[in-house]
Amino acid sequence: MLTVHHLERSRSQRVLWLLEELGVPYEIKIYKRDAKTKLAPPELKAVHPLGKSPVITDGDLTIAESGAILEYLVETYGHQAPAGLGLLKPLSGTPAHRQYVYWMHYAEGSLMPSLVMKIIFTTIPTQPMPFFVRPIARQLCGKVQSGFIDPGIAAHLKFIDEHLSKNEWFTGAAMTVADVQMSFPIVAALARGDGAKNFKHIAAYAQKIEARPAYQRALAKGGPVVMG
Repeated sequence: MLTVHHLERSRSQRVLWLLEELGVPYEIKIYKRDAKTKLAPPELKAVHPLGKSPVITDGDLTIAESGAILEYLVETYGHQAPAGLGLLKPLSGTPAHRQYVYWMHYAEGSLMPSLVMKIIFTTIPTQPMPFFVRPIARQLCGKVQSGFIDPGIAAHLKFIDEHLSKNEWFTGAAMTVADVQMSFPIVAALARGDGAKNFKHIAAYAQKIEARPAYQRALAKGGPVVMG
């Protein structure tokens, strides 16, 4: 039996979404974040040495990393997809496949690092430190955000919004696994106040994926997508 080792409010939510779209039977083991650090619990290290999520086990296989998991699922179980779902991985050599490869890598290679940096530099001034250091930390982090992080995120959002203004889905006219991969950073950007709500095509795209029955089933099983 395929098992999803699911960390609450994390990237592994999109693994649940894909499995629900495919209609593949699976078990879900939910791990709670540490109440203070918000990090994954040490129990995940028994599944994978890095102790992070997402990670799945399927028989003797243990697979980590969102992109690798999604690729494995569509290649292994894609033929079981319900009629009408469509081809979740475009045929090699097609324009849609080139877009597919790009967005599969872009999600974690370009977009998520910027969003994670935003979280880090927002959080640093709130951490325990001598009172006289806090104003300095707040000022330095504010400058890094305003001068580097925020303009970078804005550029990403503009780029994505323009692409979605010309394409119904990230690879074109049909939903693919690239949309599943991109779903987490899109929802994260909207939830964390990074200005994504000001981009109408991004906002409309998020509403479209969140309305899918499979997405709703994944939410019901795994909980909210991102931390509040």
